[in-house]
Amino acid sequence: MVVPLRTALPDCRVLTARVTRIDHATRTAWVDAAPRGELRLPTEVPYDVLVMAPGSVARTAPVPGLAEHGMGFATVGEAVALRNHVLEQLDLASSTRDPELRQAALTFVFVGAGYAGVGALAELEDMARTATKGYHNLDPDDLRWILVEAKDRILGEETPELADHALAELRERNIDVRLSTTLESAVDQLVLLSDGSRFAARTLVWTAGIRPAPVLSLTDLPLDGTGRITCLPTLRIAAPDGTPLPDAWAAGDCAAVPDLAGEPCAPNAQHALAQAKLLAENLTAELAGRPLTAYQPGDPACSTSLGLRRAVAHTRRGARLTGRRAWWLHRARQLRRLPTRERRIRVLTDWLFGGLFQRELVSLGTIEHPRAEFESGFTTGPGT
Repeated sequence: MVVPLRTALPDCRVLTARVTRIDHATRTAWVDAAPRGELRLPTEVPYDVLVMAPGSVARTAPVPGLAEHGMGFATVGEAVALRNHVLEQLDLASSTRDPELRQAALTFVFVGAGYAGVGALAELEDMARTATKGYHNLDPDDLRWILVEAKDRILGEETPELADHALAELRERNIDVRLSTTLESAVDQLVLLSDGSRFAARTLVWTAGIRPAPVLSLTDLPLDGTGRITCLPTLRIAAPDGTPLPDAWAAGDCAAVPDLAGEPCAPNAQHALAQAKLLAENLTAELAGRPLTAYQPGDPACSTSLGLRRAVAHTRRGARLTGRRAWWLHRARQLRRLPTRERRIRVLTDWLFGGLFQRELVSLGTIEHPRAEFESGFTTGPGT
């Protein structure tokens, strides 16, 4: 569900660039539009009002081998790459005659059993099981899915009843859920867990927590002990003395917005969406000279997909849903959050056609290295 910003925001100037520094005291930002790895002189961008919403990034750990072999699941690019990677492993397992390589290709490890980890694993397991129908020598039972969680339960922000239901659903699908377990090493694609298990796996997905976007450290904005921007309930950034910082706002995972008890809200999508709406309303009110409204978190209304036509969800009225009803509610919430009517119609049409026809699962792994074939033409050898 990707929304083109220039189309959705026709009256805005969209800059595709990296922020290298923000000096709010002078109302100036420095941005670099060059591709990563290339050095360019940053461009100064003066501004009147600052709204910070860069979100968060994966919170990694110093686990040997994780940086070399791990994959994230925080961006659209990572999600596409992970889908292609899983399908590539099915191709590899179907083609190789090496039993150890085949087993490693069919072993998929996810670390972190929050919404992202559970949802990603469940969706990919459902997709891979369907994809095995196209292979003459692969069976769904050949796939090994392992979910590793350091705590004693999955979906820590969900109600215990729905978390238990999701756990039972995953285990019923032969997904190996390891609770109170951590990843100790992944050197040479050999996974070692704290319970003593050791096995080869060519797929390791890290979804064990998030941290504020690193760009916050490149600003002069006040940060709390976790690296998030200190905010008032109105979403205005709070100066060190507790007063509002002029012309500065923040929302989402990067913002430490106090809840009704005075504690910072959890960095999740539910708070981010609600805060984004309130920030727009308060910013408009500020410019018009009207009073501002404090953020008041409502009752949680969360949901997560467990694959096609399966999910867990609860409503703001406290109702708990599972199965198809929860899946339809989860889809409806996703559709409602899209910013334009045209985008909603497009996505809904895709979903309708997807329900009428079988999935077309094709590996596009070559897009990860688009120049590989071209570069191979420049290699020298006998006969060249």
